[in-house]
Amino acid sequence: MLEFLNNKNVLFITTKNLDYIRNSQELRLVRSQAASLEVIGSYKASYPKRLLAVYGKLVRTRAAKYDLIFVGFAPQLVVPFFRRLRKRELAVDFFISLYDTLVWDRRKIRDGSPAARFLKRIDQKTLAAADYVVTDTKAHGAYFAKELGADPKKERTLYLEADGSVYYPRSQKKNGGKKDKFVVLYFGSVLPLQGVPVILEAVGLLKKREDIFFTIIGPLGDRMEKPENPNAEYVPWLSQEDLAERVAGADLCLAGHFDGSIEKARRTIPGKAYIYRAMGKPMILGENAANRELFDEEDGKTCFVEMGNPEALAAKIESLAERWKKRKYEVCQ
Repeated sequence: MLEFLNNKNVLFITTKNLDYIRNSQELRLVRSQAASLEVIGSYKASYPKRLLAVYGKLVRTRAAKYDLIFVGFAPQLVVPFFRRLRKRELAVDFFISLYDTLVWDRRKIRDGSPAARFLKRIDQKTLAAADYVVTDTKAHGAYFAKELGADPKKERTLYLEADGSVYYPRSQKKNGGKKDKFVVLYFGSVLPLQGVPVILEAVGLLKKREDIFFTIIGPLGDRMEKPENPNAEYVPWLSQEDLAERVAGADLCLAGHFDGSIEKARRTIPGKAYIYRAMGKPMILGENAANRELFDEEDGKTCFVEMGNPEALAAKIESLAERWKKRKYEVCQ
């Protein structure tokens, strides 16, 4: 899939926890294509401690032993500080731009400030140093080329994959009073680009629909006002195994992204969409170029709605609930 790995001796470096889904995906790929693989990473729970552990190992590593250095998640924290890595072929997984994430997505830093200029320069230096740039979508790659000067000829798209050992098709089980209701599920970490306020507003708009039940999973806490809807439950968080069971019990899953103001939301495919697809569940996606790279309505399980529009989301959920009531199980056709 990534041709530059073929029959090479590869050193894989990551500062993200080694069992992180993107790391697992890339390590499987390297093992299947490369001649050999060595890994520098850490299982420490704290990110600063993981970073220090990786740095310590890199100081003692001879890059000349390898044909290719592959730096996984957040290569900006490694590549600019270890120049000798650039003496070998270098691949980076540019999964996120630090500049885009902190300035435009999370809005933690003001654009044009010294901190924003520093982050942008770190992004640019990392991209310029790499021989191969791995992105999660073509839309993201186009942004990196336009905004950060990435060379499109270096870019390779590697879409995410769900963990098939946890997320796979299974029989539907509905608990208690949900058996005769159309169950709509959403889960997420409540990042701004996910558009959880749009979802919650749609839940409020459908409060009179006693036949539609919402399961919202994620750390909402007191940060967001939960609408009054007797047919909605809010679950703080679940293990992956328990989450998979909840997904299996749903009739419709909300994938997103639904925020209409953050441009990054239009360039990325939500990770949950891969989970829903792996489990064969109908889903609603935000209408954008990134989602259209992999998904379309022809499979009978994928629907699109305008991003940032809770009324459109509520209307789509209602129409799909009506199809379900008529036993049209491919609700998104």
